[in-house]
Amino acid sequence: MKKSRGIVVMLLSLIIIAALGMTCVNGMGSEGSGAAKNIKLGLDLAGGVSITYGAVEENPSAEDMADTVYKLQKRVEGYSTEARVYQEGADRISIEIPGVSDANAILEELGKPGSLEFQTEDGETFLDGTDIETAEAGSTQDSMGNSEFVVKLTLTKDGGEKFARVTAENVGKYLPIVYDGEVIRTPRVQEAITGGSAMITGMASYEDAENLASTIRIGALSLELTELQSKTVGAQLGQEAIATSLTAGLIGLICIFLFMCVVYRIPGLAASLALMIYTELMVLLINAFELTLTLPGIAGIILSIGMAVDANVIIFERIREELGTGKTVKSSMKIGFKKALSAIVDGNITTLIAALVLGIKGSGSVKGFAQTLGLGIVLSMFTALVVTRLILNALVSLGFKDVKFFGAKQERKTIHFLAKRKLCFAVSLVVVLLGFVFMGVNHSQGKDALNYSLEFKGGTSTNVVMQEDMSIAEIDSRVKPVVEAITGDGDVQIQKVTGSSEIVVKTRSLSVQERQELNDALTEQFGVDESKITSENISSSVSAEMKRDAVIAVVIATFGMLLYIWFRFKDIRFAASAVTALVHDVLVVLAFYAAARISVGSTFIACMLTIVGYSINATIVIFDRIRENLGEMKRKDELEDLVNRSITQTLTRSVYTSFTTLITVVVLYILGVTAIREFALPLIVGIICGAYSSVCITGALWYVMKKRQKIKTES
Repeated sequence: MKKSRGIVVMLLSLIIIAALGMTCVNGMGSEGSGAAKNIKLGLDLAGGVSITYGAVEENPSAEDMADTVYKLQKRVEGYSTEARVYQEGADRISIEIPGVSDANAILEELGKPGSLEFQTEDGETFLDGTDIETAEAGSTQDSMGNSEFVVKLTLTKDGGEKFARVTAENVGKYLPIVYDGEVIRTPRVQEAITGGSAMITGMASYEDAENLASTIRIGALSLELTELQSKTVGAQLGQEAIATSLTAGLIGLICIFLFMCVVYRIPGLAASLALMIYTELMVLLINAFELTLTLPGIAGIILSIGMAVDANVIIFERIREELGTGKTVKSSMKIGFKKALSAIVDGNITTLIAALVLGIKGSGSVKGFAQTLGLGIVLSMFTALVVTRLILNALVSLGFKDVKFFGAKQERKTIHFLAKRKLCFAVSLVVVLLGFVFMGVNHSQGKDALNYSLEFKGGTSTNVVMQEDMSIAEIDSRVKPVVEAITGDGDVQIQKVTGSSEIVVKTRSLSVQERQELNDALTEQFGVDESKITSENISSSVSAEMKRDAVIAVVIATFGMLLYIWFRFKDIRFAASAVTALVHDVLVVLAFYAAARISVGSTFIACMLTIVGYSINATIVIFDRIRENLGEMKRKDELEDLVNRSITQTLTRSVYTSFTTLITVVVLYILGVTAIREFALPLIVGIICGAYSSVCITGALWYVMKKRQKIKTES
């Protein structure tokens, strides 16, 4: 790159950083402008709308209530992936939608969940809402090749059979769709429809199609519901949580910038500028795609920042290795980027596979985590491979081409990691087993094996009209300790009803005696009128179906990662070792949850998924070096030395990446409120464990399996 071009690139980089920064700042206010709209925050960070519905049918069955909760959950995810639906009492369902302040607007759009029927022309009902699995707006091409908007229906097995029979008998006739006694559409049967799916054509626009699909979805509930009340609620964590999270993120980034500049000098400066662009683009794209940001979403961002730093570290370590052999800076940079490419691409694609599967199959916080992670992965690859390279080439063209500005890396003496493999295997096994021991001890003491939160097992919701209008900070400092003293549990969620002095206190399930103790404490300490205190049992907001979806998504994602690693490395042992280490990391963190009795809620899922992504990425880097060195191996008996050398060559990367990722999480733990600390601490354990397993477990596992194959071959 010529000097003049280098000047232009640096000036453009600084202008882009400033412009993006200004756009982010302007877009964060209530009057956001330009490309950045206000970031949508979840209930935990910003509050939203709470709507309570009651079942029209008396004494609805538990199965119908659970089915309705799950279908409503899928429906309201159209507003936000972080929307929550849970059962309240025996016949009520509450919906909480974050980032919304107008309950009436939501009610108007959501509508009253009523009954849906498909009828023949003589008024006979042959399908109802329970026969419909999904209804989605879409587009297709007609016989003339023109695009038209449609509603695509997927029916249940029984529904498909009934639909096939009736459409075969009514070709050319109309089949009215009736919602709450009113005909909303009269599609004409063009042919017998078999296969369990159908399309409704004749939509005037995409909005028209979406409105019909929405009505069909909301009418496809097991129960007919009626609205009981709606209100706007405040954040569960309050402004303090947002402020501390932003402060922690800023301090963490500054520390990362300083670390990269001190350790890698000029390349570190290039990486810092690229990371600034990455962070700003991340904020803008979260706004542009209207993703809802919650604590799980923050986990996805932290992981993607760690991977962005990781990509730069891999590149810079490769450049230093080439400089150590006596090559010029330009030649070392070219070779360094080329050699680092496979590790970066494989690591990011492996994690991206998980993010895509979790985004498609997951629901709730799992989907929110996957969205921010997937966006971050794509963006981090772009900034590391394109932006960092452009800025680094520009700096070199400006005169920073001496080796002293980069630092040459001499060949490190090989560390014999495999010599300690039996000890490492034993330590890991003991820690994992201790986790199950702790779970057993907890169960024997009458506790749950893990400290399941409200999201997982439900509890008691207490509505209280306070004598004074308190802020979230005041509620946290004054009311929350009183509730915790009675429940003996730190898992207490308090929301403030906007525009009133009413608060909603959610705790573990309280006995009649504990409810009375809470009422007495609130009356005595805050002068609350006891007649203005009401309590109800609430179900978990993470339903059995959502747990099932999460498990299925993780299994599919793991299988997908295994197949990709097998395909890329042409050896099933690489894939098996990586997945085994991944399971190891999850079980170790699970043991920590059991021992420390940290609350297991929606952030637990995000924490585990973060660890999975982090662990697999670190493993890929080591396996990439083993693969490279295998191509240069001359004698079979060099295998142990090859694995030791590969781990040693990537050790600096493993340590530096773990350190830079830890910086942000540790600052988050130090500055955060209680809920954020409970979220950050397991992440810290997981990051440390992921680094340990990558260095001490994965390579050793591959070696043991490879060695056994050699023995079988020789015998």
